[in-house]
Amino acid sequence: MMRRFIAVLIACAALGQPRIALAQAASTSQDRHVTLYELVLSDGSRLYGTISKQDETEVVFTTEAGATVIARRAEIASLQEVTGRVVDGAFLPPDPNGTRLFFGPTGRSLPKGTTYLGVYEFVMPFVQVGVTDRFSIGGGTPLVFGIDEWDRPFWVTPKLQVVNGARTQVAIGTFHVFDTDGDGGGIGYVVGTRGDTAASFTIGGGLAYGTGGSRSGVLMLGGERQVRRNLKVISENYVWKDGNGVASAGIRFFGDRLSADLALGFPIGADTFFAFPVLNFVYVF
Repeated sequence: MMRRFIAVLIACAALGQPRIALAQAASTSQDRHVTLYELVLSDGSRLYGTISKQDETEVVFTTEAGATVIARRAEIASLQEVTGRVVDGAFLPPDPNGTRLFFGPTGRSLPKGTTYLGVYEFVMPFVQVGVTDRFSIGGGTPLVFGIDEWDRPFWVTPKLQVVNGARTQVAIGTFHVFDTDGDGGGIGYVVGTRGDTAASFTIGGGLAYGTGGSRSGVLMLGGERQVRRNLKVISENYVWKDGNGVASAGIRFFGDRLSADLALGFPIGADTFFAFPVLNFVYVF
């Protein structure tokens, strides 16, 4: 049953991208991707639109709905350029964590100087830093105490983007785990993403390895779709040797910098079916 399920997942993933492309080809002015300015006032009001005129004392701002707002500089908390979607006249801001799904990477890169700090399942903290617009690196160690510190695992996550097209991005990287005794292993991968931060399809292939010389191929299929201003639906699925793997699906709540993932994962090919929670928090600096 589980193998039939993963076959359905793969088929849906293969069919999903053409549907996204057709939907985008048929889009009108009611659903389009735009670059606007985000104006945040000191009282917490948030507006999206264009700057009609500005000087040292005030900004004349035209909202996406066509209203004109004159804001004094002293009343402006922030004014910055943002890219997102306009759906039925409402601006949908982008997900600040577009470089990853729940755990696995997308083909997108972390901009230079950007850092995100997060924790998986409350016990696995991680950090990733954009060194250049194409290369980032990070790492972490479990928040588990009472173990022999000489056996404490650490991981590093270098990632390099090799293709950066308007709608297609490809990256290579590795997730390498090691301890102070020199034992370790990880996954070297290549991953590609097609679409945008609002709706995309990601496929990756990797080689899992260990210091003992073991090797195994891994396939990853994932997708994401923004359905509300601060809500995205995500699926991330893995298949490896003998058709075993892990499937997951859930949602991401996100704001300007903070995001929270809530999902369920379950094994593929296991003798006993069970589900486990996925809970992640990430903050972007």
